[in-house]
Amino acid sequence: MSVYLFCKRGADVAVALILLCLFSPLFIPLILALRCTGEGEVFYRQERIGYRQRRFYIWKFATMLKDSPNMGSGCLTLRNDPRVTPLGKYLRRSKVNELPQLINLLTGDMTLVGPRPQTWTDFSAYSPEFQDIISRVKPGITGIGSIIFRDEEALLSVPGRDPRQFYNQHIVPYKGKAEAWYQHRMSVATDLKILFMTVWVVLRPASDIYYWLFPDLEPLPEELKPR
Repeated sequence: MSVYLFCKRGADVAVALILLCLFSPLFIPLILALRCTGEGEVFYRQERIGYRQRRFYIWKFATMLKDSPNMGSGCLTLRNDPRVTPLGKYLRRSKVNELPQLINLLTGDMTLVGPRPQTWTDFSAYSPEFQDIISRVKPGITGIGSIIFRDEEALLSVPGRDPRQFYNQHIVPYKGKAEAWYQHRMSVATDLKILFMTVWVVLRPASDIYYWLFPDLEPLPEELKPR
């Protein structure tokens, strides 16, 4: 496992440096566009729970109103959420808003593949058992949970459904099991499959390819299946 973690850290730094170089020509026009639209905010920093429950700040391109955590559904984003800026919709759909997390890769707060880092509100919704499991490894830019729930906004936006209650009672328990599943199967091969699936579901959002690659994943209950 120590060799795997050493290789994982080396891959994080190498990938972060390569992607920062590749995408640097995109950053200048994007920064200018963000400065001239919405509220003029370029980056969004938010405290998250990381490895061994240490707190750190995650970096993203700003896609929502500055005070959005204190508005509407709070830390949960809904489909057609009015707090998302017009440019932010495209950045979120393409996942370009996540590119600044390459900084978190370099600093060692995050890794390429792992459980998505939670706000304290979301993290506290997990049972103590799953809190312990999630915080045993570094949070990731992508992971099995973020692939399965890539359209989480739609699940939370069903008319008549309380987003926070549904998230806590239905999504959180399954995510906890999915992250426990990942930790029992952590390997270079598993990480490569998850990275492949991340790109695949961005291009083909309706695909359920993860069940083909990982047939031992617990099936989604009916209430969590995409509508």
